[in-house]
Amino acid sequence: MHDEKFTVRSPIPLVPSPAVSVDELRGERVIVGSPGSGWRYDLRADDKVFRGDQAFVPILTEADFYRAEDEGVEVFAPLVPIERVWIEQPGFPENKIIHDIGTVLDRLVRLETPPIRRPMPASEVAGLNGRRLAQSIPDGERRGLRAASEPYEDRGDICLRVCEEAAWYRWSRTGETPRTEKVEIHLLWVE
Repeated sequence: MHDEKFTVRSPIPLVPSPAVSVDELRGERVIVGSPGSGWRYDLRADDKVFRGDQAFVPILTEADFYRAEDEGVEVFAPLVPIERVWIEQPGFPENKIIHDIGTVLDRLVRLETPPIRRPMPASEVAGLNGRRLAQSIPDGERRGLRAASEPYEDRGDICLRVCEEAAWYRWSRTGETPRTEKVEIHLLWVE
């Protein structure tokens, strides 16, 4: 049933990088938090602003980011000190081994930095509707997708309906149903 002519590979892990090392932040997917306290994901950054010699990053929820982009409006964005902002980028961590998900002991992290997010096969995750996805494609991966359905069977294949992330947020804001496409579940990964 599968007509792919390529080797399906897991997408590259998402590795947090300190925002202080990045010049252009607008639109970047970010993580905010404090070492020892915790981390907040699914946020977007705007360009840095300075108050004296201190740099801050305006932080928006993804819903507000896409609303501002679609409608050309300004939205409230709290200013977070740049030292508490991390950019979420596909990459490979230096000197760190990414273990397969096993027991809770295999998943322990350190609280000094946001943890590396290893994509999980969509077939192994329950409650997919609305989740952030990456798709394996012949020349790499396609990111910025959201699940618009739970898995279903179609002519012997297990599939999901997916849409672009901007369309997902537009749907919640305007009620405009997004254009979705069928993708076989073995090609999808939860980020």
